[in-house]
Amino acid sequence: MMLKARKTIIATLFALSSMMSLNNAQAADYPPKTINMVAPSGAGGGWDLTIRTVAKTLKDTGIVSSNLPVTNRPGGGGAVNLAYMQTQQGKGNLISVYSPPILLTNLTGLTQYSYKDTTPIARLITDYAAFVVPENSQYKTIKEVMDALKADPKSVKIGGTSTAGSMDHIQFLLVAKAAGVNDLRQIDYVSFQDGSLVAQALGGHVDLISTGLGDVAELVKSGKLHALAQTADKRIGEGSIAEIPTVKESGIDVTFENWRGLFAPKDMPEQAVSYWRDAIAKMVKTPEWQAAVKRNGWDDAYQDDHAFNAFLAKTNEQYKSLIKEVFGR
Repeated sequence: MMLKARKTIIATLFALSSMMSLNNAQAADYPPKTINMVAPSGAGGGWDLTIRTVAKTLKDTGIVSSNLPVTNRPGGGGAVNLAYMQTQQGKGNLISVYSPPILLTNLTGLTQYSYKDTTPIARLITDYAAFVVPENSQYKTIKEVMDALKADPKSVKIGGTSTAGSMDHIQFLLVAKAAGVNDLRQIDYVSFQDGSLVAQALGGHVDLISTGLGDVAELVKSGKLHALAQTADKRIGEGSIAEIPTVKESGIDVTFENWRGLFAPKDMPEQAVSYWRDAIAKMVKTPEWQAAVKRNGWDDAYQDDHAFNAFLAKTNEQYKSLIKEVFGR
């Protein structure tokens, strides 16, 4: 009996020793040679810009030595990539950018997965909604757009890069609701997740783009697009960006923030989480990152993984109320 117990103890100690050796080996092997950086959208959108800026900054500053190729995995307002991340659970070689749609697509029933099925790494920045039109548009102010929608909710075709019921759609509906537009469900919203949204607007196929200010800052500066309004509580940025009025200035009492952060697959090894916690904390302090934040009209909103998890839980509850108010569910 004692011999059997002794053998059991030895076997248990051997198993624990093997696990510790494996964990130490994994820690020593991290980071891997290649870490895939993913934008869950087509090229040219806010997610794409953010993840490419992160990858470039980490490489240019030497904070991360691994290869950081950027992959675009569009579809379902980020849901396609979120489903793919479930096949990568426990791994440390994938980092994806997300924003409110990682909450909204779950709350609106577009996907069964949510932020709880990932490993949140850090919140990075806050962008704001912007509503832009071609320079030759008949609409010169956001109030004119809202007046047209009050008369006929189908009279203005809205374009965005997120799926219906997600970020670009929701932010426009919130402003429309605050402006007194009725029949919000009748508003004509078209999703373009293939990177063609700006071309669609310039070609006259949509009347207005609902997007992130950072996504179109350069196009606004170039004069190709005209920004009617943005959703910060005050004017932000510099130059032509600072000239963009807030929706509040048009008598529409609403603000809206579009945060962006980094996520890894669920159950990412702790040594990988620790690595990224340190890497991002260093990155956000660099002049290169701070210059990019200013250039893109973003606001710094850095939170480490601990604070970010708490923020996500609180924000998810707030969005539940928002969805119920706008969609009645």
